[in-house]
Amino acid sequence: MGSRKSQKAQVSEDLSGQALGAIGGLAVVFGVLAAIKDKLGLSWPATVLLTAGVLVGLGYAAWQVRARLKRWLAGELTPATALKQEAPATAVIGGDQAAAQAAVAHPQLTGALIKAGAISKDEIVRDDEVRIEQLPGIGVFYDFLVPEGKTYAHVERRLGEVAGMFGKTRLHTKMERSRDNERRVRLLVLDEPPFTRPFSPPARHEIEHFAGVPFGHDVTGQLTGARTFNKASLLVAGMTQTGKTTLINGLITCLLIAYGEFDLYLLDGKFCGLTQFEKVAVRYEASDNPDVYEDMVDTLNARADQRYERLQEAKRNRQAEPQFKPVFFIVDEAADFFAHDGTNAGKDNAARIAEKSRSLVSKCLESGISVVMLTQRPAQNAIPVMVRDQFLYRLCLYVASEGTAKVALGDTYFETIAPINPALLDPDIKGQGVLFAHGVSTLIRGFNFTDEFMWEIVDDVHDRQQKVIENIPQSPLTQAIELMRNAGVDFMRTADLAPALGITEGDPTERGKQLSTLLGVSADRGSKGARGYRLVDLTAAALSDS
Repeated sequence: MGSRKSQKAQVSEDLSGQALGAIGGLAVVFGVLAAIKDKLGLSWPATVLLTAGVLVGLGYAAWQVRARLKRWLAGELTPATALKQEAPATAVIGGDQAAAQAAVAHPQLTGALIKAGAISKDEIVRDDEVRIEQLPGIGVFYDFLVPEGKTYAHVERRLGEVAGMFGKTRLHTKMERSRDNERRVRLLVLDEPPFTRPFSPPARHEIEHFAGVPFGHDVTGQLTGARTFNKASLLVAGMTQTGKTTLINGLITCLLIAYGEFDLYLLDGKFCGLTQFEKVAVRYEASDNPDVYEDMVDTLNARADQRYERLQEAKRNRQAEPQFKPVFFIVDEAADFFAHDGTNAGKDNAARIAEKSRSLVSKCLESGISVVMLTQRPAQNAIPVMVRDQFLYRLCLYVASEGTAKVALGDTYFETIAPINPALLDPDIKGQGVLFAHGVSTLIRGFNFTDEFMWEIVDDVHDRQQKVIENIPQSPLTQAIELMRNAGVDFMRTADLAPALGITEGDPTERGKQLSTLLGVSADRGSKGARGYRLVDLTAAALSDS
């Protein structure tokens, strides 16, 4: 009982002490408030609010210091930064914090690039580093710098999303890389779908002054194409009636202007698509027969082998590499020549032709023979993979699906930077396609030259060729050409040509060897199987160095 009374007495004393302490604390608080009120001349409510605000601020500061000390002790911060107040997030450009804090973000580009994922949320495109130019009848040109730590490639990878932020499609955009700054982006956003209005074909002098071989116009109307066809070949694919033949006619015309002197081999699978260039072709065939294709491939492979022998000889003798005359082998409807009837014999023939084609396309890397193949059936098995993989330049016109586009542009095409899906092209705009070269995609439209312009170019080239033939020194080769022309034949058997050139050997095999050595040209087989020589092959040999 005594213990309980003692405890109650203790509690009573504690309560009394706390009450007296509270009364004393209130007296001090009122005293302090009164002093502040008299000193500042404030009202009682303002004095109370001011004092409360100061006390809250001091409490928050004490909590921040305590939290940072705990993080430092836990090893999360260094001692130098443990007690620093965290600075607000600011996009630092050029390393100047003061300038960064004063920088003004360009509202349109900053918002578009952030939402497109090209830059992060705490980064900005500075307004003073943006130049916008309105191109009448074309679109809007943006020239700007991305934040430090980013390059043009960050925008290029998200170009489709960036186009969407402008309310456009990937087809409406064209991006250029700057030569002076990796952070500089040069972006064109078109006002309307590309090639809505056709551009006029280029004049002859424009083609002559182009740095390479133009394939067509880009979306701004500028000429675009290949820097060179040296060590390169081209595959053109697209569905029927998309403008492939018109595009290739324009390309051949540009080749005749840009290269001047070269040997042209044409295999016209459409029978009339390339006819207007027959006059200047070393050999022109209008056929869909795989045997004709194989024969032309054999001829060019033999020519490539001769050139490789000359290259090897020059290296052995420590001489400069020989300069070869360019050769172009253009095949329309190429897929027809790789087809087979399903029989074992047909499959063997197709496999043999595919291997010869692969060898020819790959040999162009060093021997100066370029191959251009067109197909309107860009299916998975239309042109064998071993052949397709050899093409450096790919051009795909409108196709029905992304899978078909991969056949033409490569299986990994849509993993490249800023790809353009040919399935999204307008099929009513003929000759429009995606040119993929050196890892870069460009939307182009081929030239649609008038017949009169192409005829003029062909006639000029043909006249030059005739003058060259007339000035060639007399030789067994020129004698054979003259004999066949006077006889009005395109093919002459070895048995008839050899005696006319003074070869009297009776043995057919030995006679053929002597004639081949004399002419420097390999014999071929005529339509009836007899061995002999074609006028086009002899003419090509006379016009060419090899």
